Amino acid sequence: MKWTSAVAIYFLLWIFSAFFVLPFHGRRAGDDAVPLVRGQEPGAPAHFRPLRVLAQMTMLSAAIFLAFYIAYKQGWVDPDVIAGRA
Repeated sequence: MKWTSAVAIYFLLWIFSAFFVLPFHGRRAGDDAVPLVRGQEPGAPAHFRPLRVLAQMTMLSAAIFLAFYIAYKQGWVDPDVIAGRA
């Protein structure tokens, strides 16, 4: 696998990991009895921590990529089979 392919796969996994990480950060302001700021949506999180979310996305995508890369190196994931040429 070329390094550019590895970077592209990792980037896609990193973006997709947001769909797994973000639902766990959904505590609304009403859940914590925090007063709403003027203009704040009632369903918006009271305390959003973007660096924590990014760190969790990075750890999750690194674990998934590591599993994929090991499977690729062991021959369990064959590009010819995936492309339908085998």
